[in-house]
Amino acid sequence: MRVEYINPFVETSYRVLKEVLGGAEVKRGDLYLKSTAMPVMGVAALVGLAGDVEGRVLFDMTFETALNIASKMNDEKLQVFDDLAKATISELANLITAQAVTKLHELGFKFDLTPPALFAGEKMEIAALGGTNENVEALIVPLITEYGKIEVNVAIRERA
Repeated sequence: MRVEYINPFVETSYRVLKEVLGGAEVKRGDLYLKSTAMPVMGVAALVGLAGDVEGRVLFDMTFETALNIASKMNDEKLQVFDDLAKATISELANLITAQAVTKLHELGFKFDLTPPALFAGEKMEIAALGGTNENVEALIVPLITEYGKIEVNVAIRERA
């Protein structure tokens, strides 16, 4: 996985989170690799990528973190992970990926996005890319805020 695909997602996630959280401190944790078949923390916004590359970006967080972020973005304390909270987390994923893809287009990479799909539940697992048996590693970038931790999970491969 080429680093030039990853950096725009990491940089944009950092910048957008800082902005939507009212300038709150955002710290980057240590990067690590995981196989793409992996459990998620509770709430995951998934955006697919297709074109010169294929893959997906996953924004993974606990229900508590999702509620905290949605509450901050809506300027009201949300008590349950309802339709408003879900729409807010989907919009956060949209903001980040749209800006990252714009940056990648400027670098000459061409691909499209799927709208964010939001998954919420206990003991869920996101499977390998494209239903293939080939396991593609995902780069995980933890972003830690006072509202909780979001893991930006990027699994991209160039089309053969």
